[in-house]
Amino acid sequence: MVLKKKKDIQVAALIVGHQELETLKSFADAEGENLASLLLHCVQLTDGLVQIQCIKQIVPLLQKIDGHQACDPMFRSCLDVLGRIYFSVGSKNPLKKVLASSLNGLPEPFFADAVCSFTSCLQEELKTTNLYSYRKVVDNLASCMENFNLGRTSVMNLFKDVLQFLQKVLVEIPEENRKFTGNHIAQTELMHNLLITIRVSMMLVQKGQEISQGELWKIPGSPVWQSMCDLLSIFSKILRNDDLLQNIQSTSGLAIILLIKTLCDTNEMIPGLVNHLILHSVESPKVPEWFMSSCGSLCMEDIPGPALLFLCQGALAMLSWKNGNMGQSGEKLLLDIASVLFTLSLQLKESSLEIFLSRILVIWTNSALDILESSSLSLKNSLNGNSYTIGRLLEYVYTHWEHPLDAVRHQTKTIFKNLLQIHQCTVEGSNCVSDPFFLGLIENLLRLEWHVKGKYTCLSCLVDCVGIETILAVNKTIPSQILEVMGDQSLAPYASDLLETMFKNHKNHLKSQALCSPWIDQWHETWVSPLLLILREGNLEQTSSIIDYYLPKLLKCSPESLGYMVKILQTSTNINIGKKICFYPLLSLGSRDSRGSLGALMACLRTARAHGHLQSASHVTWGSLVSSAKIKQGLVHQHCQVRIDALGLLCESHRSTEIVYVEEMQLIQFFIFYNLNSQSPSMRQQICYLLQKLFSRIQESSQVLYKLEQNKSQQDSLDDLTEKNPSETLQQYKDFMSSICNILFRALFPGSSHSTKFTVLTILGSIAELFPVPEGKVQAVFQLSEEIDFARVEKIMECFSSTFEEVKILAFDLLMKLPKTIIHFQDPLKLQALFRAAMDLSTSTKPYDCVTASYLLKFLIGQEGLLAALATLINNPPGLSPCQKEGEEPVYFVERNTLMVIRHLLENLEREISQAESSLLQAAALFPMYGRVHCIIGAFQQLSLK
Repeated sequence: MVLKKKKDIQVAALIVGHQELETLKSFADAEGENLASLLLHCVQLTDGLVQIQCIKQIVPLLQKIDGHQACDPMFRSCLDVLGRIYFSVGSKNPLKKVLASSLNGLPEPFFADAVCSFTSCLQEELKTTNLYSYRKVVDNLASCMENFNLGRTSVMNLFKDVLQFLQKVLVEIPEENRKFTGNHIAQTELMHNLLITIRVSMMLVQKGQEISQGELWKIPGSPVWQSMCDLLSIFSKILRNDDLLQNIQSTSGLAIILLIKTLCDTNEMIPGLVNHLILHSVESPKVPEWFMSSCGSLCMEDIPGPALLFLCQGALAMLSWKNGNMGQSGEKLLLDIASVLFTLSLQLKESSLEIFLSRILVIWTNSALDILESSSLSLKNSLNGNSYTIGRLLEYVYTHWEHPLDAVRHQTKTIFKNLLQIHQCTVEGSNCVSDPFFLGLIENLLRLEWHVKGKYTCLSCLVDCVGIETILAVNKTIPSQILEVMGDQSLAPYASDLLETMFKNHKNHLKSQALCSPWIDQWHETWVSPLLLILREGNLEQTSSIIDYYLPKLLKCSPESLGYMVKILQTSTNINIGKKICFYPLLSLGSRDSRGSLGALMACLRTARAHGHLQSASHVTWGSLVSSAKIKQGLVHQHCQVRIDALGLLCESHRSTEIVYVEEMQLIQFFIFYNLNSQSPSMRQQICYLLQKLFSRIQESSQVLYKLEQNKSQQDSLDDLTEKNPSETLQQYKDFMSSICNILFRALFPGSSHSTKFTVLTILGSIAELFPVPEGKVQAVFQLSEEIDFARVEKIMECFSSTFEEVKILAFDLLMKLPKTIIHFQDPLKLQALFRAAMDLSTSTKPYDCVTASYLLKFLIGQEGLLAALATLINNPPGLSPCQKEGEEPVYFVERNTLMVIRHLLENLEREISQAESSLLQAAALFPMYGRVHCIIGAFQQLSLK
């Protein structure tokens, strides 16, 4: 987990004009205790956070004022200033919300004056004529209507003016947008401003209707009524304007339906008018004149498919489908919308529109569920599983359940799930188990091939709807069929999710049906037995996917099933061993392509422990599940993956501080003894990775044990699974790590294979990283440096002669991780011999010898006594004294050694010009390590002179 640094909150300070500042100064008292003094102090501050604290003091101060003092002109002037401050502060500034929240508690005597002040300020705002200042005014309108009593009242006082201002904005921005064709930055800003304005217009209409119950616009011909009609006309034009973004058109579709709903006299009138819009027809003579004048063009003219789509969305989202408010005409509208959407699904192929359509179909199914609660019998007949509408919905699901867009696939699943619920509502009271529609769906889905990904999603929804028993009654082999598919990596996540839904549903069903009987046996037979069969006999890809995706979910649902798995697999293992003579008693059974029973057992135990279902590996717990002998069989199994699973069982744990027990240590030593020479690169990497996790667990648990050892009073808080005191466990850790190092160094002899050297050096490198030399008061349970002597350093250096460069790299990195006091050579003769060997190798015609020389020279350069040891071998160049000068830092010997090696290489170049390229390569390999770029330049300059 990464902890993110908490960002400092930045709040822009309030700034007032000169006139407001003079007004506050004129009313401020000498003591600085009245409202004007408080505001004056507030606006003179430069820290916005401190200003917030001042603003919060305004209302408490006013609450102390008597009602008869509220007429003081000072308060009216201060409220005027507050109004100007509120409308001048940016919408994203926290000060604006703090000010609104504080003024919501304004005492009653001051409320009327505050409304006058804020209304006056808002009126000034609405006079803005600069198009690029419109956004600030619109943001202020939104802020006023959002949980701010003073602002909302001010807006309602100027309702007609606000409507006219919004009309002006909605007309001018699209016009301005045309002027900037090709200027995407300017157009993006304008489009965003237009979208916000449409949303604020909708908010204004909704809030106004809530407050005045529609009295403001229910009078045809009034200014407010006319403004509403004008808004409706503007939104109709925006809807058909293809130059605008689809989000803007979509929001306009919502606004059109909202305004029609607001202007209609009765709820029964709304569906008919909306139907005229989506069906492009005006057949009824009862259509109001305001409707035809405002949006009649949408009915009389052909409009683009996207515009029609957004009108359908507006109808579904803005109308109330519950409680049957719209009567029979509302039911007809719902079916008509579905018909239009199905037609559009065949026409609209743009990806963004397909996403819109899928979401709108989800809204349609939700609306259908709402209306079915109080619908007529005819609508239920029109929405049952055998109806035309549901059939078309199913067709949409089948054609889109594998759509390339994630959003469409997700919405398709929701559509299918709602579709099932719709049918359930239409056949209320009937038995879902025997319902022909559900049975037909199950049979149709099961007949499909398992490579169809949509099949899994729909079956999962059916399980939630009708239960797993109904599906198992059709075909009991479904669990096995799904497990067989999991060899395909692309299908494994879908298959595991479906299986999880199924076995969870089955478990809940069996528990509810058989409270006292052993229901778990039937559950195991259905879901665990097929799993164990495939784990034993399935191919590697199949079993790996099952172990990764399915087994953890099964164990999470039923941890107690682990005992059943172990019992069955151990029984099977014992039977197989009895039938076959083993030439090596610890070599278990299995084939090249399958894990066998023992491999399945190791995989189950490893997964259980890694996910916390096998809390400890102590002999007490394991004795009841699996013996150490059985684990040993897994550790030397002929199949690589079984050996890795057995090792993972020992190394992995749900808790990083879990104690490592003696039994585990012994088994790991046994594994390392037989598996260092693995020929599989992937297995070598997994071995090193798992052992690194084990060493990390030893390191972390040792720190816990040290703390417990220091405080004996906390001894009782030690893990219940360990019966030993901390000091004894710590000593076992140290002995174990020491024995591991002994095994590793014994395997690192000159004739050992490349795989052995790679594994040993990698493991030793992990130990060196996890157990460094402790600093300060930190206690270390083990240090690799304590196990390293001169002979072992030489063993590591001998790895430089390997023909594989990765072994050279590992050996060199390991030496660099060791303390300098260990790897420093003190014998001058030894240093001379190594230097001669490096020089000889540097002139070899074999590339790997040159690389060996490079690493050997890099190592020697780090030896402080190199220059002194080679004083008799190489004539000291001027300025390169083998003795350290007074005041010279010890690190400088690396630079001196580097320059000496460069000089000697260049002398060899002069004598053996035919081998110059090889020598220069070795020199060049030194400098990136030590940053001596200027020496490389000098070397090439001298070469050109030669």
